Amino acid sequence: MLIKVNGKEIDVAEGSTIQDVIDETNAPYTPGSIICLIKGKKELEKNITKYKIKTTQGSIIIELLDDEEAKPLVDVWKNQYEEFTDLSIRWSTPTEVAIGPIVTDLEPTHDEFKYYEGDVVLSLSSFSNESTHLILLKENTTNVYGVPPYNKGIFARIIGGKKTLAELTDDDEVTSIEPIIERSTTTDSASVSDLSTVLEAGNELYTYISFEIDENSPVCVEHLFSLIKGNRIKVHFDSNSFLGFYDLEGIDKPKENTTQRVRGTITIRNNGGGVGRMYVYRENRVLTPNHTTVGRITAGMELIDIAKKDDFITVESKQKRLLLLSKSQGEASKLLAEAGIEHIREGVTDDDGLIVEQSPRHTIDILNEGKVVTKAVDPEKVVEVKFVDNAPRSVKYFKLISGLLENPVGKIKIHFAVPGMHITIFEGDKKLAKGLIPENNPVDVVNECEIGITNMSAKAAGLIGVRFEPNREFGPTAESFGATNIIGKMVANTEGLEDLKEGVEVYVRESMS
Repeated sequence: MLIKVNGKEIDVAEGSTIQDVIDETNAPYTPGSIICLIKGKKELEKNITKYKIKTTQGSIIIELLDDEEAKPLVDVWKNQYEEFTDLSIRWSTPTEVAIGPIVTDLEPTHDEFKYYEGDVVLSLSSFSNESTHLILLKENTTNVYGVPPYNKGIFARIIGGKKTLAELTDDDEVTSIEPIIERSTTTDSASVSDLSTVLEAGNELYTYISFEIDENSPVCVEHLFSLIKGNRIKVHFDSNSFLGFYDLEGIDKPKENTTQRVRGTITIRNNGGGVGRMYVYRENRVLTPNHTTVGRITAGMELIDIAKKDDFITVESKQKRLLLLSKSQGEASKLLAEAGIEHIREGVTDDDGLIVEQSPRHTIDILNEGKVVTKAVDPEKVVEVKFVDNAPRSVKYFKLISGLLENPVGKIKIHFAVPGMHITIFEGDKKLAKGLIPENNPVDVVNECEIGITNMSAKAAGLIGVRFEPNREFGPTAESFGATNIIGKMVANTEGLEDLKEGVEVYVRESMS
């Protein structure tokens, strides 16, 4: 049986499930993400209201009438619009343009009616359904078009391309007619997570979204890449006009390229409330300087249309992120060679060196320069941290301060260290610490290598600390237990850490064990 997978028609066995089809076609899909299931072309097109008529002079856009009297005409159009493709302009007058003929089952009337500029009419020339024409009105007129007995034959209005209409002659032709897909087109489609669902002939599946980046926004494009975790993104807000992705909210980003926010545009909020949020638009929105354009969706808008809050969406980018942090020098060289990028090694230059810094930092800048410098250290010099689940605000704060929100390797700078005290305190940010309410306070003891943050109940809110021996009185930042939020524990590569001096930067990454 024939179905479509991500827009491509394939032949699959009767009784195939979604999982069978994903396996057979290697369709991009990350487990736990949603899938859009459309029952068939008619199911998809029943909600379409706009069509683009492409001609040798340009395009004309029409919008169907939402009118019960026009419904029989609308149904004929939806069933037969493709028959007008490759037909010539039958005639063009100062009043109208006619395209046709095609054969329909409509019956003509002999009545004269008043028509207005922009009306789109199905006309039965010579009162014959074998000579059905599409009439596009340039000006107001009164005429006998042999129209069916429904709404004077009017089923649509011209909403774009009037200049093209004025230039058409009988030497031109219709090259194609395309339904215009909008959010309303797919809102009735199913959001599926059960991969054992059995498919039927004519079904359409969409498993992922793809996007192309805006090369004029290198910093914010990297922010977009950072939001994609495990080849998927999580929806935090949905409305009629956009989806919101808020995992990196609060990270300041510059104003770069700003464009019209048309359907499918991806932007990053660069100013005001919600800075750092990402948006994907379901409908057109006006231009604003507070949103940097970072790309546009090129495939899978069907998933954007049906997604809801807390859904995950599988993502593929046409341009892969050139993020080398946490890779070995050897791994980076191989990846960069495939991309045609020159690799310059610094620090530990052998293949096993763990990359902790790169310059340029951003994918677009690396591509433009054609080279990148990577600094690596001995892997045992990078401290590994295991985070708790019950201090979400404090964990996010630590990741924001260290850079781990956007990168797999971050760093924290030592603020206070005295040999023999078995405690090291790292710099924080008082401004960002204003929202650090008490959470996961220690009760009886702070254990060795546990990381604590001073919460907003104390003056030094935001400081980050670690103790290298248990303590039953004070937290890792030398504050009371009530002013301390425990966010996790340093679980690897802490040797010699308490001997480091003020101002030294310590590289950190999240432990996955």
